[in-house]
Amino acid sequence: MFDTLRQDIQSVFERDPAARSLTEILLCYPGLHAVWGHRVTHWLWVHNLKLLARWFSQLVRGLTGVEIHPGASIGPGLFIDHGMGVVIGETAEIGAEVTLYHGVTLGGTSLAKGKRHPTIADRVVIGAGSKVLGAITIGSDSRIGANAVVVKSVPPNSVVVGVPGQIVHRSRPHLATDAPDLNHTSLPDLVGVTLTSLLNRVDALEQRFNGHAEPEGQIHAPVAGQWRGEDFSI
Repeated sequence: MFDTLRQDIQSVFERDPAARSLTEILLCYPGLHAVWGHRVTHWLWVHNLKLLARWFSQLVRGLTGVEIHPGASIGPGLFIDHGMGVVIGETAEIGAEVTLYHGVTLGGTSLAKGKRHPTIADRVVIGAGSKVLGAITIGSDSRIGANAVVVKSVPPNSVVVGVPGQIVHRSRPHLATDAPDLNHTSLPDLVGVTLTSLLNRVDALEQRFNGHAEPEGQIHAPVAGQWRGEDFSI
């Protein structure tokens, strides 16, 4: 247990450059307080003290702005940055060294009992405002862009952007562990790429119709984006 608590603290130092001291982290990080509160409520939940667990989880929710159901399973090193508005459902499972930004929802899409919330593998980063819904799996070392809505499983070493979420595979997945954070300013623009492709094709057709077609090989329809210097293929 103490190793897990130590790893939770270390995750803040590693993933938030604003963290200056242990005292500051212990006093001023509601995301850490929410995770530790959940570790207590989860212990109560698995020892069949479910009503007490739910009551205490609501108390933690009011203090931190983070709602984590006591039944959720959370691995070591979860970092909830800022914390406000994060919701984690009852059957959600979160691996080690996962990062969640504010406004993230790990929600369900079914009223049936049983597994209905996502499984998040190790070292996943989920951007602000993202919604991951249903009994799906987000593969290890994946990155979910801000405000994405993910309703289908994602393989490891992927980037997901858009509504609904579109999967973009990294061409060099071995670099995944070198980048624990997600540079939202460099995410691939799938809509922009598609529109550019369509405009190029329309322009080519107009030129051919008017008898001014360009030689073969002069029409470019981009189908790839860039993120941190890496190539992506749709």
